[in-house]
Amino acid sequence: MTGKADPEKQAKSVRPANKRGVARLAAVQALYQMDVGGAPLTSVVSEFTAFRLGKEIDGAQYRDADEQWFKQILAGVVEDQKFLDPFIHTALVEDWPLKRIDSLLRAILRSGAFELLRRKDVPAKVIISEYIDVAKAFFEDDEPGLVNGVLDRLAHELRDDEFDAGKAGGAS
Repeated sequence: MTGKADPEKQAKSVRPANKRGVARLAAVQALYQMDVGGAPLTSVVSEFTAFRLGKEIDGAQYRDADEQWFKQILAGVVEDQKFLDPFIHTALVEDWPLKRIDSLLRAILRSGAFELLRRKDVPAKVIISEYIDVAKAFFEDDEPGLVNGVLDRLAHELRDDEFDAGKAGGAS
């Protein structure tokens, strides 16, 4: 992947997120922090809910997030990671296994895959679109397209009924 990941970069030229969108963005940041820093789930959840979600940090106001959605994504990804990773791996091209993917991009793919798997109450196209926006908040090159392609493949495998005749496929 050619784009540089910057987990602290604020979203620019991306539509403003609703509370669930903010929760998704925060969950990706928290998963990245857990992956890179080795922080346990409980301390990361505590830090984000006490000091980040809806708070002002260094003069920047963080938007309010759906705190329950944030917690559900984090806990779900951690709980299902042994299943999610091989599943995501099958949707990647052969020469780009999941272990070679940037840590932040892995967090985006894991979160999106978790929602596609466990949040059947949210349409697949909405999930894909939201995580493309999250990817655009951090990457400027090919990564949002990769997120689109991988999550679209997973959605067709998990929720093919949502893409049957008469419905548009994927969030292209």
